Amino acid sequence: MAGIDNVSRRLQTSGLRSTAPRRAVLEVLDEGGHKDAATVYQKIKEELTGTSLQAVYGVLTALTEAGLARKIEVSGGASALYEARVGDNHHHLICINCGRIEDVACVIGEAPCLTPSNDHGFQIYTAEVTFTGLCSDCSSATKSNL
Repeated sequence: MAGIDNVSRRLQTSGLRSTAPRRAVLEVLDEGGHKDAATVYQKIKEELTGTSLQAVYGVLTALTEAGLARKIEVSGGASALYEARVGDNHHHLICINCGRIEDVACVIGEAPCLTPSNDHGFQIYTAEVTFTGLCSDCSSATKSNL
């Protein structure tokens, strides 16, 4: 019950009403990791029988806009991923073979981590960096197949 109270408080503090779908989605994201909308939907559909995948997308958008979730755009046509880890300007490592994703701390230790060669007059708050390559498992498998 304390977890629900904390989730409700976070929703209200961010300016969102505390609804059952919002609480359920935020609780799934609070489990950690990086999840797509379909995964979130699968985790809450039995608890919230009237909820649809489209409703989950709407909740994820609201949570992202309120700063309670972060949307990670994955290249190559893969579904966007969402996480509850916000506010620390961390980055991501993504395996181009298996899709494994890992968090990586800020490149130089403080936001916005990177300074562009020309800021065009912008006041910069964050930098989105995605490192892509092969994870250790895929790299080992590739080497063993040679």
